[in-house]
Amino acid sequence: MLELEDALARILATLPPPIAERINLKEAHGRVLAQPAFSPIDLPPFDNSSMDGYAVRSTDVALAKPESPVRLRQAGRVAAGETFAGQVSPGSCVRLFTGSPLPAGTDAVVMQEEARVGPGAQDEVLILGAVRPWENIRLRGEDVRRGQPLASAGTVLTPGRLSLLAATGCEQISVGRRPLVGLVATGSELKEPGQKLAPGQVYESNRLGLAALVGGAGGIPKVFPLVGDALDSTREALLQAFDQCDLVVTSGGVSVGEMDFIKRAFAEAGGELQFWKVAIKPGRPFVFGRRNEKFLFGLPGNPVSAFVTFLLLVRSALLRWQGASDLSLPAHPGTLAEPLSNPGERRHFVRVKVEPGGKVCSAGVQASHVLSSLAAANGLVDVPPRTTLAGGTTVMVLRWE
Repeated sequence: MLELEDALARILATLPPPIAERINLKEAHGRVLAQPAFSPIDLPPFDNSSMDGYAVRSTDVALAKPESPVRLRQAGRVAAGETFAGQVSPGSCVRLFTGSPLPAGTDAVVMQEEARVGPGAQDEVLILGAVRPWENIRLRGEDVRRGQPLASAGTVLTPGRLSLLAATGCEQISVGRRPLVGLVATGSELKEPGQKLAPGQVYESNRLGLAALVGGAGGIPKVFPLVGDALDSTREALLQAFDQCDLVVTSGGVSVGEMDFIKRAFAEAGGELQFWKVAIKPGRPFVFGRRNEKFLFGLPGNPVSAFVTFLLLVRSALLRWQGASDLSLPAHPGTLAEPLSNPGERRHFVRVKVEPGGKVCSAGVQASHVLSSLAAANGLVDVPPRTTLAGGTTVMVLRWE
């Protein structure tokens, strides 16, 4: 039985390098950058006003006060997207708006609240306060310099990074190809939601939750029909899934019972088992195998076990497939509001609920078949074997959304 870190290392070492593809930036949210991106321009690309007001020469208004305003001649008006022709001479100003290019000859902007139109000539402006050189101006390149790195290869493209790339004129970007992930659930007791249950039957729920997790990790989920507990049908289902997908994730049929057929069916389908069993709870019976350049992740059938093993092992593989550099789950510290105990021999990833103030408590019953506590949870806490974490202990909480 492998430790979690050893199992994950073996999975990641087996995966092929990512395949790059070029896509439009509008389609790149959540994708993984395949090549570093550099800015082709300065950002801002020119000096511009940070507010509505008047472009001035700061020396002209150095003595301006409300009780003794400085009178300037308004030489023009420049809206955002326009430019001022020529150079502003001493004693003159130009009306600007937020984002307007700074006219040549000026070095500051007086906010409009510090100015008023003169009572005399229509082009006269009274400046009521002094400004420092370059005050209220966004300088060319103060955000990003031309040639500056914007994001490194392996970066997941968040809304903020997409906005930055768009601001520098990027239209297309090179990203890692998303894997097509087949989802197969086995079990003769399983029925599709909406169908009538016979005695001894239950509704299948793993594929829906796993599909959401696959999508959250950048994969493309493909849900296959339910498979009964029979060797032939299990083998055929795996062959069909491998024929259509890059990776196959199954739930159920990976333990040691006489009705657990995944490992045997995988072998008959030409697969090679890499390892089985990981020292975690929930989720000890976990299968990882390889079939040519495609891979099997066999998850337990219990819904919480399937969910947790996906988060701890499969999610990182999907991200690495796309070339991501950060494979870890989001995590943050929290304070236990109550003790968390693990009397067992395996690490227990306990479902917890994090309150808005940062307090962490158990989400409910921790049995691997109990979905209500999974639905209530928004994090996991790794509790070592034979350990009780006392209330008030600071713990790291693993999050998935």
